[in-house]
Amino acid sequence: MKNTLLLGTRKGLIAYRFKNDEWKIENISFEGVPVSIAYADPRNGTWWACQDHGHWGVKLQRSKDRGKTWEEVIAPAYPEGAEVKDGMPATTRYMWSMAHGGNKHLSRLWIGTDPGGLFVSEDEGNSFQLVESLWNHPTRKEGWFGGGRDLPGIHSIIVDPRNEDHIHIGISCAGVFETTDGGKNWAIRNKGLNAAFLPDPNAEVGHDPHIIVAAPSNPDALWQQNHCGIFRSTDGGQQWQEVSETGGPARFGFAMAVAHDNPDQAWVAPADSDEIRTAIKGSLFICRTDDGGKTWKQLRKGLPQENCFDITYRHALVSDGDAVAFGTTTGNLFFSCDRGDSWEVINNYLPMIYSVQFVD
Repeated sequence: MKNTLLLGTRKGLIAYRFKNDEWKIENISFEGVPVSIAYADPRNGTWWACQDHGHWGVKLQRSKDRGKTWEEVIAPAYPEGAEVKDGMPATTRYMWSMAHGGNKHLSRLWIGTDPGGLFVSEDEGNSFQLVESLWNHPTRKEGWFGGGRDLPGIHSIIVDPRNEDHIHIGISCAGVFETTDGGKNWAIRNKGLNAAFLPDPNAEVGHDPHIIVAAPSNPDALWQQNHCGIFRSTDGGQQWQEVSETGGPARFGFAMAVAHDNPDQAWVAPADSDEIRTAIKGSLFICRTDDGGKTWKQLRKGLPQENCFDITYRHALVSDGDAVAFGTTTGNLFFSCDRGDSWEVINNYLPMIYSVQFVD
């Protein structure tokens, strides 16, 4: 298990360090400022903070000394003349995801934004350029739309470690897109998904994945927690199969994690429903499958089982070895050392948690 947890929260970036068998706060940065994504690049240890200043816009910060000092860099910006749709200028409203470009592209970084733009840096984040091939995709203006936000957002970026020009992205609402040439061309990968909220549930675009993750031990094994259920692909997104729990709670939610050593083992954080979006019947639990979604187990030991309203946002559930951690909308942070069989509280009094990452 990596010994640091990096959190993006409603009131800043918070880092916990595991030492002497307990988690203690190591760093608090940008207190009072919403950090939509706190991200550490595993290649070089650089920490990134994607900030959401609301009316004042977005800012991007990086630290090369574990948060002791920070440097502001130019945040991704749409080129002059870019439009979300006719007559509506495109402006970066939110940075929703971040990923490194792999060990063959050591200077490359990716950032996904609202209103649906993917940006790439080839100089370690000193500058970012809009990926025009995706922005100009023929389905975007008519087939993409807002899910929980008013406009589309790119929340998932999966870089294949075997071929780092091979990338899947998740867009809410549009679905899954794939490139095999570093972003020059894109293919739609929504076959098998079911968008019950559309006039045509099997439409080519307009699907609402909440998060997409790949199994580290088999990058062809993709999972998504979707607005309409849990889906899995074993062929790199060519075909999806629904693996929601029939009659059970493992269905609607936002967050998902996959085991590092087993592509069939995954965790989800269920929520009551799209309309309610609270813990189910006032009790907090995580669901785990050990068999690729055929069956699901409810993991409740150590979690509050009454009068609970927490849910978990899409980037706030993670695993690393036997360790699993998740944060909630009411600032609770939980940790398990046994793959979720039992849980302990790290803190009950944090700000709303947007993202969690295990870091060296």
